[in-house]
Amino acid sequence: EVVAFAEEEGQRYKATFLGSGALVGQFNSDWLTQLDADGISMRDAMRNAGLNEKDITQIQRNPAHYLGFVEVHIEQGPVLEANDKTIGVVTGALGQRWFDVVVTGSEAHAGPTPMPLRKDALLAASYMVQLVNRLALDHAPNARGTVGMLDVYPNSRNVIPGTVKFSVDLRADNNETLAAMVASLQAEAAVIAQKGQVSIEMNQTVYFPPAAFAKPLVDAVRDSATEMGMSAMDAVSGAGHDAVYMARIAPTAMIFIPCKDGISHNEIEDARPDHIEAGCNVLLHAMLKQATV
Repeated sequence: EVVAFAEEEGQRYKATFLGSGALVGQFNSDWLTQLDADGISMRDAMRNAGLNEKDITQIQRNPAHYLGFVEVHIEQGPVLEANDKTIGVVTGALGQRWFDVVVTGSEAHAGPTPMPLRKDALLAASYMVQLVNRLALDHAPNARGTVGMLDVYPNSRNVIPGTVKFSVDLRADNNETLAAMVASLQAEAAVIAQKGQVSIEMNQTVYFPPAAFAKPLVDAVRDSATEMGMSAMDAVSGAGHDAVYMARIAPTAMIFIPCKDGISHNEIEDARPDHIEAGCNVLLHAMLKQATV
């Protein structure tokens, strides 16, 4: 059985890769109660699209029916291009833990309020942003830390911010490192809150365990690239992919090809036709190897 999915990064709702996630039993009815920015529930959005709850909560698949799953993707990063390699042999994917963070201080006028008496939510949030960046640097080279979304209230020029909401995205190649990063985040957030006279609440919204792909399939990808004379290197996926979910029910591997300047999810995203052809050929030969096992 051959299955293909389109990548879904889940910006509207906190549910990524709905197709493969549903296939492996990731979602239940509780997921459908979450609201988007307009207050529309995931359940209603599905109904408006002609879907129903069973489409993502009650899909039944038998892992015994799957020989394997191999996904071809642009790298979404600059490593292959920087190393002048055509094929990335992906050995696994970074684990991810995402948090929604709310910093609550007190709004006050920017002029009359002395600096020592302020409860500035944005100032505390700025220390958190630096903390997230430092945690990734402290666990180099395969850790990542990103704050990609920030909402300041009341967002007025002459008002000390009273509430700041932001996202935290932590990634690492093993659960021990990921857990250590989260523990440091929580401990240091408590210190920041105390010093800034604010409260900091963190709610984990997404957890992807680090995924190690199946060695026989990974070897098949590597051997296929070598046999066709293509330059290749091992790689770890820093982004989430359907392959991460599929690895739960079937032997899984991935093939990366370069993308210009490492840019993805952008209208200037670009991959060379010969690289795309190379990725498809490696996929073909890796699959042919499995057919003769």
